[in-house]
Amino acid sequence: MIYSFFKNGKRFFITDCFPAKMETNLYTDEAIMKQSQRREHLIDTAIGLFCRYGYHATGIDRILSEAGVSKKTLYTHFRSKDELIMAALRKYDGLFRNEFMRQVDHLGKSPEDKLLAIFDAAGSWFTQKQFFGCMYINVIGEYSEEDSPIREISKQFKRSMRDYIMELCKQAGAEEPDALADQLALILEGAIVTAQVSQKSDSARTAKRIASQLLRQNLQ
Repeated sequence: MIYSFFKNGKRFFITDCFPAKMETNLYTDEAIMKQSQRREHLIDTAIGLFCRYGYHATGIDRILSEAGVSKKTLYTHFRSKDELIMAALRKYDGLFRNEFMRQVDHLGKSPEDKLLAIFDAAGSWFTQKQFFGCMYINVIGEYSEEDSPIREISKQFKRSMRDYIMELCKQAGAEEPDALADQLALILEGAIVTAQVSQKSDSARTAKRIASQLLRQNLQ
């Protein structure tokens, strides 16, 4: 599901996956939307549906119905459903990481504070009314082929998140920032899966305590 509100003549969408705002044009009538707007509208609609219902379970007809566009419009922009999935993953990558890092920067002042704030930001995500886990973990579960381009996009997202953590580790003065980043990224992934599978939103607090112990051991 995508929740929407209006501001300054435009419609803003908030997805179930993460409190990231996606700005699209106000008009949802296919006859009014420009080609580029139709493409973005399809992607935004797909993101919400894939988060909530999964990838295989979300059929083309469901996407078209929710987006209010024709099958011809879909295939004008995407040759297949897999291509739409890849476009959704790429767009959400930027939306998610930008919002996540913005929250971390807001919550922490020093690099060490920001490393711990990662888990505070994750905790806010987990407590969203409609939390369906990580879009990238979920898609890998459905596309297990090692050479799948969909899988590769998801792996790149995880690498980008881990690189962000490693940069903070370097700024914090870690003796082995690479190893520490691996450990913190693993703790974060465990918290995400626990929050999704066990429906324990406090997994972020548990993860933060473990991360705090690691930082005391590894920072000068």
